[in-house]
Amino acid sequence: MATHTTATPERSTGARAALGFGGVLAVVIGVLILLWPERTASVATALIAVYAIGAGVVYAAVGLFAKDQKTRSRVGRISAAVVFLIVGILALLNLGQTTAWLAVFLGVAVGVTWIVEGILTLATLRESEHKALTVAFAVVALVAGAVLVASPVWGIAVLWWLLGASLIVLGAMNALRALRTRRDR
Repeated sequence: MATHTTATPERSTGARAALGFGGVLAVVIGVLILLWPERTASVATALIAVYAIGAGVVYAAVGLFAKDQKTRSRVGRISAAVVFLIVGILALLNLGQTTAWLAVFLGVAVGVTWIVEGILTLATLRESEHKALTVAFAVVALVAGAVLVASPVWGIAVLWWLLGASLIVLGAMNALRALRTRRDR
């Protein structure tokens, strides 16, 4: 009687290679974030700016050349193209300022999100089976959110550092998983 074993995704050669490559890439990005946090943030900002320029070009092409579109749709796409192109070009021309603005924006956005999460958690306190844990979570979310809103650049710097450290640890673990996993024969 023949026994058939099914290869799990992490045991296939392609999946192992992808897992290993992704792990090594995560480690490299994590190291870059920890060694050169400002430059790495600038590169991330530049990638977003390049994306905006690319999206602007696509919107312009669709708006100009898609003859099956109605005039309103074409004008809307061309208008979006102009906005995307201006924002992308200005971001690249003022990369340092754009990176700083993005850090402040992300810090405030995460802080407000945490504050809202804390408020919503308190609003559901009556339904909670673990009231003390729910209140503790809400307080931590409210305090962490308030700290980020009050000091968004400092807060996002800490989160950026944690992201870098996490990428190194998780990436190394994935790379090791890829190396240690043997293929089914």
